[in-house]
Amino acid sequence: MLPPRRRSSAVPLFALTALAALFGAVAQAQDLGVGIELFNETCAHCHGANGQGGVLAPSLLQRVATDNDAALTEFLKTGNPTKGMPPATLADNQYPALLGYLRFLSENVADATFSTDTSRNQYASMPAIENFEPVTEEMLLNPDPADWLWYSRTADAQRFSPLDQINRSNVNQLGLAWAKGLPEGVTETIPTVYNGVMYITLPGSNVAALDATTGDTIWEYRRDYVNPGAGGGGRSKTMSIFEDMVYFAAPDETIVALDARTGEVRWEAPTPGRGNTSGTIVAEGVVVSSGTCRQHIACNITGHDARTGELKWTFMLAQEPGDVNEDSWAGLPVDERRASSWGLPGGYDAETGTLFWSVANPSPYTRLERHGGADAVPLMAPVDLYSDSTLALDPQTGALKWYYQHLPGDDWDEDMNEERVILHTKLNPDPEHVKWINPRLTPDEERDVVVNVGEGGGIWALDKHTGEFLWASPFPYDHPNFLISDLDVETGRTVINREVVLDEPGAHRVICFVNARSYGPPAYSPRTTSLYVPYNNNGLNMTAASPATETMPAMPESRIGMPAPGMELDELNGLAKVNMETGEITHWVTGRIPTDSSILATAGDLIFWGDINRRFRAQDAETGKVLWETIVGGPISTSNITYSVNGRQYVAVITGNNLSHPGLNTGTMGPIRLNLNNSASSNALYVFALPKE
Repeated sequence: MLPPRRRSSAVPLFALTALAALFGAVAQAQDLGVGIELFNETCAHCHGANGQGGVLAPSLLQRVATDNDAALTEFLKTGNPTKGMPPATLADNQYPALLGYLRFLSENVADATFSTDTSRNQYASMPAIENFEPVTEEMLLNPDPADWLWYSRTADAQRFSPLDQINRSNVNQLGLAWAKGLPEGVTETIPTVYNGVMYITLPGSNVAALDATTGDTIWEYRRDYVNPGAGGGGRSKTMSIFEDMVYFAAPDETIVALDARTGEVRWEAPTPGRGNTSGTIVAEGVVVSSGTCRQHIACNITGHDARTGELKWTFMLAQEPGDVNEDSWAGLPVDERRASSWGLPGGYDAETGTLFWSVANPSPYTRLERHGGADAVPLMAPVDLYSDSTLALDPQTGALKWYYQHLPGDDWDEDMNEERVILHTKLNPDPEHVKWINPRLTPDEERDVVVNVGEGGGIWALDKHTGEFLWASPFPYDHPNFLISDLDVETGRTVINREVVLDEPGAHRVICFVNARSYGPPAYSPRTTSLYVPYNNNGLNMTAASPATETMPAMPESRIGMPAPGMELDELNGLAKVNMETGEITHWVTGRIPTDSSILATAGDLIFWGDINRRFRAQDAETGKVLWETIVGGPISTSNITYSVNGRQYVAVITGNNLSHPGLNTGTMGPIRLNLNNSASSNALYVFALPKE
């Protein structure tokens, strides 16, 4: 067992005697004493009492061991401003004493003894860890039903599990197998499970490996954040696994590869300026990731070599000069163009060797602010590429194969920034249920389809090979204030709804919908040929910003949730079952309580999901009947998965704090004020199973 970290910020006086003995001379101890005083005054506050790392800065010892005196002196004099380290305020004649003590620490205080990024629990000895079998490409493409290797179990993002031990007939016997409290901080993550070990991004943006049958911690990776608040606000939604490494998107603009057996860092790769909110997937040996951006240069998707961390490619999300497509930003300077991919990662299709990725809104939110006028750019796609689009990318090079824009020149921050589900189905879209249908489709035609439902509503089915438009409909309902007013069924080009565009300063509109679904992924069941998507009949009450006038002060942009006009309050939320062959949408209404939950479909003909009022339930996949429900300790947050260990099936869910819960609860972004007395800091992991025989 590792000894505890040393916490004091000063070296005790009795240590000088021991140091003298180690150096073998009183004079040397006296020289060392000067270095100790300088270290305590200059370095210990951030780097810890022994230089092995503290809450504000990482270990110094590796640098000390590898750099010569001149390089170390230059480093200390210059500091590292980009990481928050100021220059040392020492006289030139003081550096030798400080370096002498740093050398002593480097030789006598081993990082492996006093400080480590990981801690191993000696009481949780897992054969799966001790005898770790690397995860191969074949295993990723054909995962064992017992495992959960992707954020939606499989590369196609369907979130369907072949496990059926828990089914319609016995789900009412489901009980708590184990629970585990989690640290404070934001939690929007989905665990990974491999061979009985659960890998999870903890609130606070550290990583743990858990015994998936008990929740016992096997190891924990604790990252040293220069800004202590960075970890608590981390919103990475996924981790990935390949060979003997797990890949973590850290909020300090870094992708981190960890040894799956020990949690030790294998490599790190910077993602400068990018908030790594999306997470990672691994396809063809490439770690693909994306996130938020404040500057054009950071609005990207990146691919890193999974074995080495080497950057292989970057795809820019806000169009640049030289793009294969014509400029769609009306000549706006490149450094003023922004569009991120902050939500869930995409899917991967091995047959075509293609990544399907999503993109959020352009920034600023309104056309008025981006282009100086509501009609400065067209109403019909393409506008402000690659915002609100589906991208088909080569995972080896990042080259664009095709794109489809769902919302041209978004005026309201209506992200199309979720997963892309890949499936094979017959297509018989029914005009009674589907608003826009490609006229070239023939009855019973079978297609490979990429489907998505936008955060702002709408459902689209595209051909996975070419991006050809197949069919689309408003979601969860058709409404005059829906985001797009038309779609050219011959070409698939969408037309923004000009009636709800904010076309002048201070303009007020109600848009349908906003947060119609959150960033928890839906599920597709091949047993019912249906996609299961949570919905919220939430309208956006929005007023454009206006400058000051002689009679009125300047007013900022205003965005408030409200019930979509015409919607009954008791029908605001629910789960939609979408028949992917016909396009028919069946609404299973749940009332006034919204959700941040992922959806999970299983071969037991069950759908698992929950809401922000602490209810977690299983519904019949055919009828929607609630077959089991339990009350947990906090709002459901993304996360739902199922897995099996030693023949026993488990269902896991995480509760607690995420970005959406407060607004949905108080009505600032949700349709109504709920004021549920639910602690958003009740971060915990709950795992359910049938009773042991």
